[in-house]
Amino acid sequence: MAIRYRMPDDWIQYDPSAILGPLTDAKAAVYSLTQMPYQQSWVRALQHVQLKSEVGGTSKIEGADFTDEELEEAMLADAENLATRSQRQAHAAVETYRWISGLPNDRPIDTGLIREVHRMMVTGADDDHCPPGQMRQTDQNVTFGTPRHRGASGGKECAHAFGGLMHAVAHEFRSHDLLVQALALHYHFASIHPFLDGNGRTARAVEALFLQRAGLRDTLFIAMSNYYYDEKISYLKKLSEVRAHNHDLTPFLHFGLKGVTLQCRRLFSTIRKEVSKALYRDVMYDLFGRLKTGKRRFLAKRQVEILKMLLDIEKIKLRVLFDRTGSFYVSLKNPRKAFIRDIADLLNLDAIRVTEESTGDDLVISIRLEWPTEITETDFFARVKKMPKAKPHSLTF
Repeated sequence: MAIRYRMPDDWIQYDPSAILGPLTDAKAAVYSLTQMPYQQSWVRALQHVQLKSEVGGTSKIEGADFTDEELEEAMLADAENLATRSQRQAHAAVETYRWISGLPNDRPIDTGLIREVHRMMVTGADDDHCPPGQMRQTDQNVTFGTPRHRGASGGKECAHAFGGLMHAVAHEFRSHDLLVQALALHYHFASIHPFLDGNGRTARAVEALFLQRAGLRDTLFIAMSNYYYDEKISYLKKLSEVRAHNHDLTPFLHFGLKGVTLQCRRLFSTIRKEVSKALYRDVMYDLFGRLKTGKRRFLAKRQVEILKMLLDIEKIKLRVLFDRTGSFYVSLKNPRKAFIRDIADLLNLDAIRVTEESTGDDLVISIRLEWPTEITETDFFARVKKMPKAKPHSLTF
């Protein structure tokens, strides 16, 4: 038998001392991410990946089943051209998150906004069995989770509970940190389950809106739903644990704040890598661009092309790199020898590294993103001057 819903005495109760560490870590992670310099071109590409992870996560938690290619199609195609319900759900989620990202910070998070989020989430995907934006009516009851829980009873109880939550959001919530507010609303919305379907997706989308107001706007969006999907067992367990303890939010806050920290750090690491690549390109073009005399000019041009390719793919088998750069060497008398010499020069500059595959049947070339912070102008030109006399590396393929 499903555990019945019980209205909370306090809509935002938790042990502040128990979440102090995770909250501090999460706020520090958000601050570090928002203070990091970045170019819009990097973030636009990264945000497509983050949004894809968010939409994939929130859909898969609900049981959606699609491949990575099908998810990509759902993000780009028109809804009417999508074959499966899972894809249509993903497409609706994409449109909802994009709409949320454009909302002004002073737009109240109230009944009207949440109804609109739900309407967007289910229209074209689940509106054949779930009226968009309409709360459950009398005798329309739902169960969910493990163990099974029952949402607020359809009709008066559901409307009363949802109204109580919205009142709390407008009043009691305001004295708490925005990260705490985001997770508290997520939990209570999921616990009430005010709609016939799409409750989890709507709860996670509204949580994303709160996180946006905590500093994680559309340009620095983090995929919390992907975290919840990766940790689905713990996610559902923590939601259940809070409900079993009279809506004490402490376990879910602890879990959710850990996710905020993790996802912020993942995005921070990715952006930092892009910053390192940008610095690498600047130093590469500056130093190699000054090698403009005689034979060295042609060698530098090929080596820069190799480095540009490695910056895009980071690591590659030596033989594959030779195949992909073949057009740079086709006019030379001995292309393979020239290629090996160019790689050896880059190794002598410490601009790249070479490692053996675990199977031992090939060498792998990778970029050294730390190189720009190590090399000096004097050292660079001194090494270049010695290159013809430098001991060659034993590179074979």
